[in-house]
Amino acid sequence: MKAQAMIGMMALALLSAGAVAARAQAYAVGADGQMQQEKQAPTIAPENQATTEQLSKLFEVMRIKEQMQAVKQMVPSMVTQQIQASMKQTMDGLPTASKPNAEQRERMQQVMTKYVGKSMDLYPADEMLTDMTTIYQRHLSKDDVEGLIAFYSSAPGQHLLDAQPVISQEYMPLVMGKVAERSRALTQEMMKEMAAIAPSTKTGGTKPAAKTGTTKPTPK
Repeated sequence: MKAQAMIGMMALALLSAGAVAARAQAYAVGADGQMQQEKQAPTIAPENQATTEQLSKLFEVMRIKEQMQAVKQMVPSMVTQQIQASMKQTMDGLPTASKPNAEQRERMQQVMTKYVGKSMDLYPADEMLTDMTTIYQRHLSKDDVEGLIAFYSSAPGQHLLDAQPVISQEYMPLVMGKVAERSRALTQEMMKEMAAIAPSTKTGGTKPAAKTGTTKPTPK
């Protein structure tokens, strides 16, 4: 259940950056097991860094804030569906006497909805944009940002931005569905291996071992 909710939040964080993916570089796992860029982007000297005003303009033409809001509206329903599916699977495995009644299920649904909604406000859009600005300044020069502004202000750039909500709407359920399906299979495989390491000691029809010690004679 927690894994599915985290997948939704990861999707929100990734997609909120919108068209920034066009500038992303390939990543690989390094010798130390950490994710590393295959080609390191040069650090921009302070005097050549893009200004806050430039980046504000870039985020505006890229519609970053609008994309964040659109994804924010889309993610909760998908995360809720994943949690409900996990809850149903858990409930189906419970003995009848342990299953919650209709009223309890309704209250659980209300709690889940409340906390999924709260999770969407953990990292407000304005704060995210401020953090993005600081990071972008370290890696994008004034000329870089001017070029990006020109592209995203052009007809192809605007068409890409127009298509992104539809692309995201089609892609996110695909990703979450495949991850959920494959996670279940992987979990089952893991549990089989764990069961082989520590097999159950319970065997059917085994009588308890006889008690040892001195037996008192039966009085006649």
